[in-house]
Amino acid sequence: MEKEQELEWGEAQKIVISEDLVEAAKKQLNFLATVDRHRCLYDGPVLLRAIYRYNTYWLPLLAKHSMSEIAEGPLVVPLDCEWIWHCHRLNPLRYKADCQEFYGRILDNKNVVSTIQGESTRQTEEIWKRLYPEEPFELDLSSISSDGDSVNIMTEGSKYDFVAAVRRQSPFFYQVSKLFMNDNLFLEEAAARYKGFLHMIKRNKERSIRRFCVPTYDIDLMWHTHQLHPVSYCKNLVVTLGKVLEHDDMDSDRAKGQKLDVGFSGTTMQWEDTFGTRYWRAGGMYRGVAPSPITDIPLLASIKSKALVSSTVSQSILQLSKTTVVEVLLEIVGVRNLPDGHNGSLSVFFSKKKPDAFFDERKRLSILSESKEKQVASFQCEPTGELFFELVCQMPSTLRISRPDKVMGTTSIALQNILDPVSKLSIEKWLELVPSSGPLDSKPICLRIAVSVTPPAPAPHVLHMVRSRPSLKSACFLPLPGSIQLGKSWTSLIDEAGNEIINIQTRNSKKAVGNNGKPKKEIIGIIGWSDEARILAEFSETGWSLKGSEWSSQLWKKSIEGGHIFELRGDRVVQLFPGRKLEYEPKNCQRQKNEQDFITAIEFSNEFPYGKAVALLNLKCGVLKVEEEWFALSAITLAIILSDILRKEGNSVSIANIENLKMVDSNEDAYDIEGKSGKATNLENKELAAKISVAVAEKGEAGDKIKNVASGGTMVKGGGCGGGCGGSCGNMVRSGGCGGCGGSGCGNMAKSSGCGSGCGGSGCGNMVKSGGCGGCGGGGCSGSCGNMVKSGGCGGGGCSGSCGNMVKSGGCGGGGCSGSCGNSAVSTN
Repeated sequence: MEKEQELEWGEAQKIVISEDLVEAAKKQLNFLATVDRHRCLYDGPVLLRAIYRYNTYWLPLLAKHSMSEIAEGPLVVPLDCEWIWHCHRLNPLRYKADCQEFYGRILDNKNVVSTIQGESTRQTEEIWKRLYPEEPFELDLSSISSDGDSVNIMTEGSKYDFVAAVRRQSPFFYQVSKLFMNDNLFLEEAAARYKGFLHMIKRNKERSIRRFCVPTYDIDLMWHTHQLHPVSYCKNLVVTLGKVLEHDDMDSDRAKGQKLDVGFSGTTMQWEDTFGTRYWRAGGMYRGVAPSPITDIPLLASIKSKALVSSTVSQSILQLSKTTVVEVLLEIVGVRNLPDGHNGSLSVFFSKKKPDAFFDERKRLSILSESKEKQVASFQCEPTGELFFELVCQMPSTLRISRPDKVMGTTSIALQNILDPVSKLSIEKWLELVPSSGPLDSKPICLRIAVSVTPPAPAPHVLHMVRSRPSLKSACFLPLPGSIQLGKSWTSLIDEAGNEIINIQTRNSKKAVGNNGKPKKEIIGIIGWSDEARILAEFSETGWSLKGSEWSSQLWKKSIEGGHIFELRGDRVVQLFPGRKLEYEPKNCQRQKNEQDFITAIEFSNEFPYGKAVALLNLKCGVLKVEEEWFALSAITLAIILSDILRKEGNSVSIANIENLKMVDSNEDAYDIEGKSGKATNLENKELAAKISVAVAEKGEAGDKIKNVASGGTMVKGGGCGGGCGGSCGNMVRSGGCGGCGGSGCGNMAKSSGCGSGCGGSGCGNMVKSGGCGGCGGGGCSGSCGNMVKSGGCGGGGCSGSCGNMVKSGGCGGGGCSGSCGNSAVSTN
């Protein structure tokens, strides 16, 4: 059967396409992006005027050009006319009929180029002006404000409903706008799959099978590209199918049981039966409805044209790790060679063999051949390492106590193998399992696993904010969220790998400002391990301003205009909006009541006139997701400023609360963790602390769970606190947590094992990429453990005294320290 499926695929690849679909698809994507920057072409008076110009001017000009080549070089089509022409050609039967009715032949795009390709328009403009002296070649899209004249000037021509056609085609760009859509390997495979799609339709015609075939979006992109070459499309399809294939885009209802749903299910089954591979493709599936647009966009006419200094400053100062991410689709298709008489239901657990910044879970999938139910996992991960699979036999519930679930075998797939050009971004094959037990000479169990990935794309920078508490001898951290006192303390920004990016402090300058002689408030930053302090922002009588950049000095807007709370101006505009907007907008099933915890930074520029989300701030959890490196330093500074403004008003960032905020320069004392000075904060309030003892953060934005135990800190993918901490625990990022500290708690832990069975003394210091404290002598560490950076931590023997600071060290061994351990640096003890 597999041999027959390979032959079918080989037959499909023999279909002749006259055009280079890969290069043509890239041009189409560029064109669609340009149209999307002029959304007035989607609806209203500009659209009506464009339809009029297309029928009255462009098609007659194109007909003359196709007859006698009235231009020596290529004919250049105006943007508005090209958009209507684009939508007209995507109904190939109607376009063919209209062209033959009015011009006697199909008007092709041969020797015609788009204005966005950078070709000289001088020759075409001269011809246009000679033929249409009263109509400008380029339509001024901003000059049409009333549709009265446009409605009255509609003339004879095609009676096709162009307005409805444009409405159907407008959402298409969102579905194909991901960066990897321009990747050669992705597009080459999409072109091959388009041939497979046509081959299935050919087989249906030969067998008199009536089926509404529905393409995935990678195939649909190629189908659209082919149709934009109308003469080639008609000739190729007549040869392949004996007729011109209709492109039916009238249905948009994706509800279960409707035409699209039934058609897609039938197409999937036919594809998998015909070719023996999965029909779905990572990056080619429906992305959902496009996010809600920003309704009040800023005017861009006054934006400066010179380069933004903060762009280069941010990239040269901050040492941000450059990571990439891939989208993955995974299905467990079948299992074979199961042992005789095995009892229980089978499933497969999958995970990454090594920790991954984006996928650090163990998930379960059913097996299609066993459950008869199709389950496809969709997730993102780094394009490195291996996907690890465990075949598990789950016993019936009545036997589960006496006979627990059994791992029958394991296998893995290296992601690099899937990304190899030979694999064409997908793998589907039988893999032998390494048995967990049993005789090795028996026939190995095999799993048929199908995996598809997208080409790697730049990943956002995810930074965690943690704050030092200088009142402790061994510096610990307090979570930044909630009500925050920033004076005389440091806030550290740590990336997903546990690297310290920048330390920031809000301090009072020695310089007095204003008539009252109050000292000026400043935000200063120290990059990594550098000793050089930079002033990032200053507070004056008019508000906060960023330094060392081209941003305008006034950041805070007292009146809420268009819903944004901050505005930055340079050669582009960046506005901050409460909640998750644009690319960050949650889908219906993901909507939460905690939208007020988020702030979205949106860039407006000539390239993105309707906005592009460049950062997402979660001030409650102290997490920053930065999409653009040039905005990283500004995003960090703004997060500190907003935290400073909001600290007296609780942790809500809703518009209602922001309108009531006051810009005041506070000179209060720094927060003392024992409550001896300064005002009480939300975390000090016992009643509130009880209410937030267990809080769940939005998955994917701030980790899996955030748990506060007593005065415990923020834990992102951490093990939590064990038997009880007599004091406070700091922030834990992907760490083992505290096993139970009887003393003053533990400091920050980033990618560390955490504290073991307990530290009886004053707790543990900061641990970054360290083994943490082990089971310290049963009674824990009667003293305290210092800071550990890339160290082995304290071993099982326990430290009856205290441990010093350990940097890149092996830590304390299993024998324990009867006294105290000193400082260790790059050692093995």
